[in-house]
Amino acid sequence: MNAITVRNLSYEVPQKRILTDINLEIAAGEIVSIMGMSGSGKTTLLKLLTGLIKPTSGQILVGDVDIAQLSESELDEVRLKMGLVFQYAALFDSLTIYDNIVFGVVRHRKRVKRKDLDELVRKLLAQVQLEGVEKRLPSELSGGMQKRVGLARALAMEPSLVFYDEPTSGLDPVTANAIDELIMDTRERMQVTSVVVSHHLPSIFRISDRVAMLHQGEIVIHDTPEKVQASPDPIVQNFIHPERKQEQG
Repeated sequence: MNAITVRNLSYEVPQKRILTDINLEIAAGEIVSIMGMSGSGKTTLLKLLTGLIKPTSGQILVGDVDIAQLSESELDEVRLKMGLVFQYAALFDSLTIYDNIVFGVVRHRKRVKRKDLDELVRKLLAQVQLEGVEKRLPSELSGGMQKRVGLARALAMEPSLVFYDEPTSGLDPVTANAIDELIMDTRERMQVTSVVVSHHLPSIFRISDRVAMLHQGEIVIHDTPEKVQASPDPIVQNFIHPERKQEQG
């Protein structure tokens, strides 16, 4: 069964169509990366998949539920199955790392015992290799550490789907590599389905089971990393190897 099925999806704003006739299937447990130039529609597609905006037309099936047809309260129930790791971590600056991680759990699961929260935080911080930082504030952590906390917070609700928005953006190669490892390890540990929006090609081709490329609001290829890299499509090749385009010019 597919975790996500997108059918004939389009999204437009006044005087502009951003996505056109998107069809996409993401199997349960897959890591699928969505890549493309700035302005290709990646962020819009992510917002649609998480129910933050509604499509102009088409279907977005999460499991067998079309979230495009749900009310906001019904969407909230579906979103409890989703974890979202933001590009800049988006932690609450005034809350400790501990309180950031348990924020959703305390809000949505009433009367959780403190010892259970303590164990949850301990387990998640160990999973993202950040033991012992629970009393710190986000400002005391590096950008890469903040992204790890963001992942821990996303996993606290035990989601079946995790969405990553530019998870390695702004990170040095060593830290980016560590985030890649965490994404793959999270899939193995928790059997989650992962959707990664990124323009960082080394990470995309390393972690993904399949890759979808958006170009001017349309999917031009959706295949394994090997087949995407071998594609003869000049749009795909110019994105993967921009230096060749410059040399030809």
